[in-house]
Amino acid sequence: MNFTHLGRTGLRVSRICLGTMNFGPETDEAESFAIMDRAHEVGVNFFDTANVYGRSKGRGATEEIVGRWFAQGGGRRDRTVLATKLYGEMGDWPNEGRLSALNVRRACDASLRRLQTDYIDLYQMHHIDRRTPWEEIWEAMEVLRNQGKILYVGSSNFAGWHIAKAQGVARERNFMGLVSEQSLYNLLARHIELEVLPAAADFGLGVIPWSPLQGGLLGGVVKKHREGSRRNQRWADATDELRSQLEAYEDLCDSLGEEPSSVALAWLLSRPGVTAPIVGPRTMDHFDGSLRSLEITLGEDTLKALDAIFPGHRPAPEDYAW
Repeated sequence: MNFTHLGRTGLRVSRICLGTMNFGPETDEAESFAIMDRAHEVGVNFFDTANVYGRSKGRGATEEIVGRWFAQGGGRRDRTVLATKLYGEMGDWPNEGRLSALNVRRACDASLRRLQTDYIDLYQMHHIDRRTPWEEIWEAMEVLRNQGKILYVGSSNFAGWHIAKAQGVARERNFMGLVSEQSLYNLLARHIELEVLPAAADFGLGVIPWSPLQGGLLGGVVKKHREGSRRNQRWADATDELRSQLEAYEDLCDSLGEEPSSVALAWLLSRPGVTAPIVGPRTMDHFDGSLRSLEITLGEDTLKALDAIFPGHRPAPEDYAW
């Protein structure tokens, strides 16, 4: 397994991040435990979850599964760089979501109970809270860090200017601020190249892409469609332009002798500033398949071909102005 530093920190994490969103609603507890054990077996030490994950099983259910896995012992918690998130509403009463000082305190304590641990390595804000001032947010995070409940703070789904504003206020408080940004990023969704990636690079944030296969569209839907797969509604709903892109993409992958999902992950791993894409397996086979991406090096010709199929962005403002 290859490791890298998370942004400007001294924290070393695996180049693949295990996403747990399917644990509970899609993947039963026994299979979830097996996947996490397998992750450690191959050297994946970076796990991502969120307090709201659980869907049909209820908010918090995924963190509880991870917590019961930790409770088995065997060094599971010590070998894991644990990332979770807060922001989403955890109940119907006021102050059970977002980023007020009250919710930051309550949400952290609740996650610690569900995860059966006494600290969170990376505590991420799942979304920007436009109604809570940064002075309040940072004070709340500083309290958690001083209490030893969190080590680092990250963001998710922030715009470039949100990162800049957050870091400006953190600097005024002599606080480290954000160390990572978790964003939607893949061959089909490259808009963060405009301003988020440049901001992350300038402020020393590691970038953690979520949905690296764009909900499965980059995972071989053309082939699955031709084989009559029933889990293919997104292909049926795709525009003609998107279908032609995906057909060209899978033809390119065939010429490389690689699975489309592996190429999509390998492309992300080649991008400057990317720490680790999040893979969210439903099964052990899905997880094992994602590991192939670590062995692939995409040549310049292949990278140019991918850019031709899925045009990207130059950093702003050069993308749209001189």
